Amino acid sequence: QVQLVEFGGGLVHPGGSLRLSCVHSGSDFKYRAMGWFRQAPASQRELVAGITAGGVYKNYANFAKGRFTISRDNDNNTLYLQMNDLEPDDTAVYYCNERPPLDVWGRGTLVTVSS
Repeated sequence: QVQLVEFGGGLVHPGGSLRLSCVHSGSDFKYRAMGWFRQAPASQRELVAGITAGGVYKNYANFAKGRFTISRDNDNNTLYLQMNDLEPDDTAVYYCNERPPLDVWGRGTLVTVSS
C-alpha cells in the first residue's frame, strides 16, 4: 500500500513563504499524476495544484495562481509545493495524493499564516 508523507508546514507571517514536500512510497511514482490538496477548518478538502507524471503540465486553483508552484523529483519520489506571498486564508492542512486520489491519505502538514 502506498504511503504519503507530507512535511514542511509551519507558522509563517502574511507575505511569507514555505516549501512543502511529499514523499510517495510507491515504485510507480514517476508514472503517476500528482496533486496538492488542502483542508481548512470547517471546510472541504480542495485541490491546490496538479502536475502530470513527467512534470510538464501543471494546473492551479485560482487562489494559487501566481503564488504557488508545484514541482516533482521523480528520481526521489518527491513532490513539492513552493508557496509564496502567503495569506491568512491559506491556513490549512496540506496533503498530497495521486490524481485521481487514492483512498489512503497521509497525515498532511499544517500551514498556519498569522501575524
